[in-house]
Amino acid sequence: MKSKIEQMNYNKAKEVAKWIYEGELSFYNMDGSYEDIEEFLNGEYFCATDSEDNLIGYYCFGDSAIVPKGKPLGAYRELDIVDIGLGMNPKLCRQGLGKSFLINGLEFARNQLAAKKFRLTVASFNKPAIKVYERAGFIKVKSFVVESKGKEVEFWVMILQ
Repeated sequence: MKSKIEQMNYNKAKEVAKWIYEGELSFYNMDGSYEDIEEFLNGEYFCATDSEDNLIGYYCFGDSAIVPKGKPLGAYRELDIVDIGLGMNPKLCRQGLGKSFLINGLEFARNQLAAKKFRLTVASFNKPAIKVYERAGFIKVKSFVVESKGKEVEFWVMILQ
């Protein structure tokens, strides 16, 4: 799946902030608030669209891609690495598009950010995403548990070299 990747804009940020995921993935739902939209406009987010400008998903890099509560737990000590986060349009999830979406984001980061090594953080219950990441070559190097949205959540830190 080829896509156009560009800096996140207000309209796309507003759309992402209203996405609704089902089941366990509802953990990732936002409420479309001003704060959610502002986060997407902090300069570290990029949107991926198809040839008709339909939103496929987004990527984020740097501090926007980490779980802040993991920092004091030592989850992000390595400095020569680019953190990547991503979210796919819920309408496109579970259709076998995840790996190509991830690869497009990695290629973008290699070309635009001169990235060589990547790290991502994923909730351990997100088995479909973990499967995609492992197929792309990421390996689990750490895990940590923090309270998030009122419950204890385990996160995996995965690296691609």
